[in-house]
Amino acid sequence: MIKLSNIQWYPGHMAKTKRRIKECLPLVDLIVEILDARIPASSKNPDLDKLVIGKPRIALLNKSDIADKTVTDLWVRHFAGQGVPSLPVDCKSGQGLNRFTPLVREVLADQIARWKQRGMVNRPVRMMVAGIPNSGKSSFINRLARSKKAKVEDRPGVTRGNQWFVTGDGLLLLDTPGVLWPKFDEEKVALHLAITGAIRDEVLNIEEIARELLNLLIQDYRDLLFERYKLPADYHGDCWETLNLIGRKRGMLLPGNQVDTERAAVMLVDEFRAGKIGRISLEKP
Repeated sequence: MIKLSNIQWYPGHMAKTKRRIKECLPLVDLIVEILDARIPASSKNPDLDKLVIGKPRIALLNKSDIADKTVTDLWVRHFAGQGVPSLPVDCKSGQGLNRFTPLVREVLADQIARWKQRGMVNRPVRMMVAGIPNSGKSSFINRLARSKKAKVEDRPGVTRGNQWFVTGDGLLLLDTPGVLWPKFDEEKVALHLAITGAIRDEVLNIEEIARELLNLLIQDYRDLLFERYKLPADYHGDCWETLNLIGRKRGMLLPGNQVDTERAAVMLVDEFRAGKIGRISLEKP
């Protein structure tokens, strides 16, 4: 397992974000958490549960188009069991987001009914959007705001200086900074974040990341891996040998007929992130 303890995190950023979330909670009716459908547990901020206690929540399982559908269905049932409705979506293409507004109104049905009783017929639903870097938070906001990024100005009860956006359905979205927490309780969490791109590649050893990814793929998605890179069905090399073989098959050679393993590693990780190897999930509930 990769040791990521040498990476410099910035606890001050997380503290500032937590402060902002606390300050804005009284302004919102609902929390929308954007998770990576391939790693819902690892992409979930462990502090958020404590911060938003008592607020209705929706989890959006983003990038579900490149996640294993069977596993994603398990996660939907898992979150439902925790009282958090979830939707598999792809924020970039908009796939699945047509079900978002109806779900919001279903989750807040009692609250909306109370507003109507008090004469607040057109009262917009205010939502806080949370998500780690590269989770798809910006794509979600842009898609719902119809790419206009229309800031909301001078609305009653809406604090100035916050990033509010209005959607085509009249919902108000409050953006929050996407930051990683200062430390990881498990190396596996850090590894999954690294493989999916939530941690900047510049601070990582990409060859180690590729080898760990190969280990996971050989274990759970061997057929997809072998099909993509045309590996012999009876091949049983270790992760390092497999990376070398893939690089050789792709013609990634250095002088002396040596495989450029760094180039092969970058290609492998990029193709995984783009869904070119297949629909793959790294975590099950």
